[in-house]
Amino acid sequence: MGLNDSSPGAMRNGRGLSDQWAESVVVRPRTTERHITVHKRMVLGFALSILTLIIVTAVAVVLSVRFEECAGRDRDGAAGESGSRGGGGGSAKLNGSKGERTGERADEEGVQPWRNSRLPGSLRPRHYDLQLAVYMDNFTFSGEVSIELECVNATRFIVLHTDRLEVRCANRPGGGVMRIHRHFPYPANQMYVVVLHRELKPMRVYRLNMSFDAAIEDELLGFFRSSYTLQRERRYLAVTQFSPIHARKAFPCFDEPVYKATFTLTLRHDPQYTSLSNMPVESSSLSDEDGWVTNHFSRTPRMSTYYLAWAVCNFTYKETQTDGGVTIRLYARPDAISSGAGDYALHITKRLLGFYQDYFKVQYSLPKLDLLAVPKHPYAAMENWGLSVFVEQKILLDAEVSSSSYQMELTMVVVHEICHQWFGDLVTPVWWEDVWLKEGFAHFFEYVGTDFLFPKWNMEKQRFLTDVLHEVMLLDGLSSSHPISQEVDQATDIDRVFDWIAYKKVSNYLKGRDIDIGGMMDRWTLQMGYPVVTISKNQSEQLPTHYITVNQEHFLYGQDVRNNNSLQWQVPLTVAVGNESSVGSESLIWINNKTESHMIGQMDDKTWLLGNINQTGYFRVNYDLPNWKLLIQQLHRNHQIISVGNRAGLIDDAFNLARAGYLPQGVPLQLIGYLPEETSFLPWHSASRALYQLDKLLDRTDEYSLFSDYVLKQVASRYHQMGWPTNVPGNEGNVLQASYQTEELQRELIMLACSFGNKQCHRQAVAYISDWISSNKNRIPPNIRDIVYCTGVSLMDEDVWEFIWMKFHSTNAVSEKKILLEALTCSDNIFLLNRLLNLSLTSDLVPEQDVIDVIIHVGRNPQGRNLAWKYFREKWDVLNARYGEALFMNSKLIGGVTEFLNTEKELNEVKHTNIHHYVVGVSESNSHYSFLLCDEYFCDESILFPTLLLVW
Repeated sequence: MGLNDSSPGAMRNGRGLSDQWAESVVVRPRTTERHITVHKRMVLGFALSILTLIIVTAVAVVLSVRFEECAGRDRDGAAGESGSRGGGGGSAKLNGSKGERTGERADEEGVQPWRNSRLPGSLRPRHYDLQLAVYMDNFTFSGEVSIELECVNATRFIVLHTDRLEVRCANRPGGGVMRIHRHFPYPANQMYVVVLHRELKPMRVYRLNMSFDAAIEDELLGFFRSSYTLQRERRYLAVTQFSPIHARKAFPCFDEPVYKATFTLTLRHDPQYTSLSNMPVESSSLSDEDGWVTNHFSRTPRMSTYYLAWAVCNFTYKETQTDGGVTIRLYARPDAISSGAGDYALHITKRLLGFYQDYFKVQYSLPKLDLLAVPKHPYAAMENWGLSVFVEQKILLDAEVSSSSYQMELTMVVVHEICHQWFGDLVTPVWWEDVWLKEGFAHFFEYVGTDFLFPKWNMEKQRFLTDVLHEVMLLDGLSSSHPISQEVDQATDIDRVFDWIAYKKVSNYLKGRDIDIGGMMDRWTLQMGYPVVTISKNQSEQLPTHYITVNQEHFLYGQDVRNNNSLQWQVPLTVAVGNESSVGSESLIWINNKTESHMIGQMDDKTWLLGNINQTGYFRVNYDLPNWKLLIQQLHRNHQIISVGNRAGLIDDAFNLARAGYLPQGVPLQLIGYLPEETSFLPWHSASRALYQLDKLLDRTDEYSLFSDYVLKQVASRYHQMGWPTNVPGNEGNVLQASYQTEELQRELIMLACSFGNKQCHRQAVAYISDWISSNKNRIPPNIRDIVYCTGVSLMDEDVWEFIWMKFHSTNAVSEKKILLEALTCSDNIFLLNRLLNLSLTSDLVPEQDVIDVIIHVGRNPQGRNLAWKYFREKWDVLNARYGEALFMNSKLIGGVTEFLNTEKELNEVKHTNIHHYVVGVSESNSHYSFLLCDEYFCDESILFPTLLLVW
């Protein structure tokens, strides 16, 4: 490890000191001969002394350098042995104690900044020159990094991040190497410390040189490996995933987002592989000795360490180019490229770059953008600047077998990641507590960008309500919710800020009204949750009938947790007055207090109130019971008087208000009684989400048959009217249709009918599967294949399960693989479910990133619920070791497995497992509810469904 002072005027070879000494010499008068002789002897003796001192000093310096190059291996057990791996692993634990002892012995150094969880800020990296040699034969890599540092405050300590790296020293020739006193890892904070003999000076620039070795891990973070099979041959690739704090696993760096720097990267590897990075290859050469290729990549713009990326693979690609000259390439498995599976994503990416440049009025900053489709990745995608990495299921689309819902999901992932090339890569939060700034914008633009691509999908105005607003309000209504902006002190706290509150709640604010939010922002970002606004017609004799009373309080599920009534918001409430023939114009009212009275249009006993028009505000609306009755009557008589968005909002609000205890249970169930007449997708989608939540909480109760019969009654007429889709010859896989909303409604009705036991739906599904088996030709329409596969597996015998298992292994279409694997979890056969669970975790027959989905889907199967819960508890240590560091994965797994647990016995089982401290975080998963979130209405198994017949 070497440190060079690169500042202008820095001393070189001691000349500055010599010049100062020379200037201090004073000329003396002549002396006598004898004096001269004496002086000669004195000078000779002095010269010999000086020579001896120089020799001794030189020997000491040589020994000191050699001593430092050995990384302090023999110095009082100091950490930093050449085999040490800072943080993680068995060796890390051993060397961690050594590093701590070294740190404790540094009392003479004064403060010990490495003991803080954040970097000290005394130094600022300006540029990294990173050189790596990648060995794919044994999955290791070695590297050298030269970091150009600017000194901000005088310091003797260089503190930066490393994790699982074997750090070695590498003093480079030339320049005045600053003397290093010692260096050691501090694994507790994943830091590496270099202690100098003298201070670095402010406003000077220095260079730190380090070399290191590490393994290419198999755990989805840092620089990790993945594999795929091509023509029965196992092939490997290696790719990076640095967000949020895993760049330190690949090279020593200042791994906090505020420390932006430029990077030049050189990758050396076997020539059978291709290497990619954020920037294009500037030059490439072949070694005469071993034939290896060395690629030098161009210098990046200033960016945070977690946006640096590289990959070593043997993929092929297709490319296109924007009108502005930006080259876009999509890299994937050779068979995926040749089949055209990447063409769709490549096409929409080209359109999106142009759209965002026009929308933001800022040009894309890099000369190229690569999209890399990898078989295994911890997340859907990662927006590395110039090299976005996607898991295959979120970017490869086979038009012959992919459903419209699969295409929609893939489209939104691509739209999200391309938006990050501006919000995130170009503009980056300085610390993780503000991650909502980039994620909220990107999530909002998922709908804006998708509407640009496919206006007929009507994403922003319709699907945004059910897929974003309704979903995030479920999570944000829990007592375990949190404000948008959270303090993050420890690295272990970073994971919790990456949740749907950060992604979806902010996007709702962006979609809100065009208002001045400066004065009200703190209440919405620094307070957890949201309000429920209750609107009542005035009952006071002192006020006329055109006044309403408005009350706000913090909305929370469960009456027992509503003990904090101090939270208030500035609420922009829109209100309209309507009757059976029309709706009046909306009025905007600002609610600032707990209770207020406001003047509204003239009302009588037949007029009803409607608040939060089209759900533009982030809050729920409740009414007095007479007004709910009028709204329900209106929906049953002529639902089209109320807009589609408001109908969906009424359904969502009513079910959630009832669940939280603000409304009687009969209100939402009576409200959806109009659904047989509903022809729009959005209200049906809102209702089905609510009904599935009830289903998973009631399916083990005596009253479940009453509930399922009620659902089937609502579904039957519209289901029979819509029918089943057909495959028109020459139109297979044509998912870009004008009738998207109609197609989605048809799918929603078929799913409800088959899920709740409609006999005709079951017969149709079985017929499709039987035809596929007998003819070996899959004629099932792509948009409903997942429903048919699951229904068929659940109703038919073991041979069908084996048939689906065979098809899962033989297909190359990633969308088809996904739904085939999920279908295997639908079996009623406990033996087959147990076999699938064991195969998923102990073999390579199930892709590693799909293991969590297998466990979750087995848990959703009523026959597999106890099995999945038992398996999860038994394998928790293995699962946590594999997925514990990956954002979302642990919370997704825990939330999914506990999603259907709703008895006291199951609650006690959780309390006695080593996951009980995770339970508060369950709300961060996609599961929405768990047994801890139930209230007295939904968790009590004595609930009586005769309330279905409640009539006022």
